[in-house]
Amino acid sequence: MTDPIELNRRNWDERAPLHAASGDYEVETFVADPTHLSEVVRFDLPRLGDIRGQRAVHLQCHIGTDTLSLSRLGAEVSGLDFSAQSLAQARALAQRCAARIDYVEADVYAADQVLPVAAFDLVYTGIGALIWLPSIERWARTVAALLKPGGRLFLREGHPMLLAVNEDHQDRLVIEYPYFEREAPTVWDSGETYVETDGVLEQTVTHEWNHGLGEIISALLKHGLQITALEEHDSIPWEALPGQMSKDEGGEWSLDKDRWRLPLSYTLQAVKQG
Repeated sequence: MTDPIELNRRNWDERAPLHAASGDYEVETFVADPTHLSEVVRFDLPRLGDIRGQRAVHLQCHIGTDTLSLSRLGAEVSGLDFSAQSLAQARALAQRCAARIDYVEADVYAADQVLPVAAFDLVYTGIGALIWLPSIERWARTVAALLKPGGRLFLREGHPMLLAVNEDHQDRLVIEYPYFEREAPTVWDSGETYVETDGVLEQTVTHEWNHGLGEIISALLKHGLQITALEEHDSIPWEALPGQMSKDEGGEWSLDKDRWRLPLSYTLQAVKQG
């Protein structure tokens, strides 16, 4: 098997039950507390604003904790992911929480073939999603196809500058990986995932592609979206650089030394032109 998307899909199928069972995703907290929101959505609540009554789609939704959070904020939400096992966990969580969420299995580039086009008030993409896509231009085309005129894209993502840093150097910041999108992916082989778990993956090979901030903005502009907000953050929801970071009460990780040295994530918003 050499197809990078299929290799990634198999990896995420294995990750899904491990993530759902891990306390890091707070599944049991969601079930016990009907007001609970994911840390990722809570971080951006001031930027997200009032989404009650809006028709929303969460692209690359994984096991659905952010999707459920958007639903709890009053949106009519659909979730889309290419991993059948991730969607099985997402549907189970929604059922346990009595949430009406429509989940659809598809590659993100085919979203406009399985979901209604020009129908959504909000397209939401959560953190850690874009690196799994080989072409940011094709992603931007999909976003534009799904949004109705005046609809909004809301994106929180790891900063491409951070993703160019080699995390193996725990005493300094070393840029060793691509910042700009390249046709050739960065290939990883690891049996680990990013949550606390005793499980070990058997499908260990994954492929990733970084996308520069200018490339993301240019792709959205090309497909008729106007950038309305861009904020870079000095924190991120996972320990991206082990040995150099600490976690705050909100679940965000920041550099221990000189936080001004490196942007770790960003929130971008854009509106589809009429």
